[in-house]
Amino acid sequence: MRVALVEKFGGPEVLIPAELPDPVAGPDEVVVAVDHIDTLFVQTQIRAGAFGEYFDVKPPYVPGGGVSGTVTSTGAEVDPAVWAGRRVIAAVDPGSYASLAAVPVDHLVPVPDGLGLREAAALVHDSVTALALLDLTALKAGETVLITGASGGMGTLLVQLARARGARVVGVARGPEKVALVRELGAHEVVDAASTDWPRHAAEALGGAGADVVLDGVGGELGAAAFPLTAHGGRFSAHGAPTGHGFAAVPADEAGRRAITVLGIADVQLTPSRRVALATRALEEAAAGRLRTVIGAVYPLERAGEAHAAIEGRGLVGKVVLSV
Repeated sequence: MRVALVEKFGGPEVLIPAELPDPVAGPDEVVVAVDHIDTLFVQTQIRAGAFGEYFDVKPPYVPGGGVSGTVTSTGAEVDPAVWAGRRVIAAVDPGSYASLAAVPVDHLVPVPDGLGLREAAALVHDSVTALALLDLTALKAGETVLITGASGGMGTLLVQLARARGARVVGVARGPEKVALVRELGAHEVVDAASTDWPRHAAEALGGAGADVVLDGVGGELGAAAFPLTAHGGRFSAHGAPTGHGFAAVPADEAGRRAITVLGIADVQLTPSRRVALATRALEEAAAGRLRTVIGAVYPLERAGEAHAAIEGRGLVGKVVLSV
């Protein structure tokens, strides 16, 4: 099978095309002929050698993530009448940057008719985390939510899902193109993070009372600046760190004084069965036309290094996916 292999830690150029033996389905597995591959910013950070304390990854390795494709073979304990030839998505870690993937059958999520495999791949991870965050923070109709990184792969989904829950949505994005996209996706107000005084504009957009929920997918200084915009008794989720400067630093004393519940990425670690349930919900919403995936670029598997460079360049909106 064809793969994109990280030969050593470093820049995007260390991600090279390679050939590996085809996988064989274990008793409770299927083999999926991969159509499209989801990418995540964290994969670029791991490739560069970051987060060694969280991810036990050593080169050479094939990055892990999500795939969409068609089941081509089944293991001895898997019913071929149910799964053979079926279009599916699945989280695959490690080994998703590949033309074939062996996947436990209980990790599969069928793709509904009417939804393309490219769009389905873009939902494998971000939609699951987005739904989990909204459930975790218990966002409800009539509340106000501030979403940083609102033009990114998960941010674009959070905007739509929060709006569908009946919340008032204020997005934070950088640059006029991204601001326009977030507004188009349903945000009531959008603040341009390129402005040095964006927190003041965000406070005004929030009506002065702060946000009931802040969903920070950016981290670093921007995430830290978003924390004071949380209302008294609100919920602040520091789940993203694509800036390379870590998750948003939250002063514990202030959080306690203002009765703010602080949540982190550790709070959205999900079991496989929970991931499947949330992904099923997301695919159903997308197939019904109620959830739009935003794909900024598609690169062939052999050019995965270029895809990583584009992700790190931050010029694209939405997701970057690989095509097999």
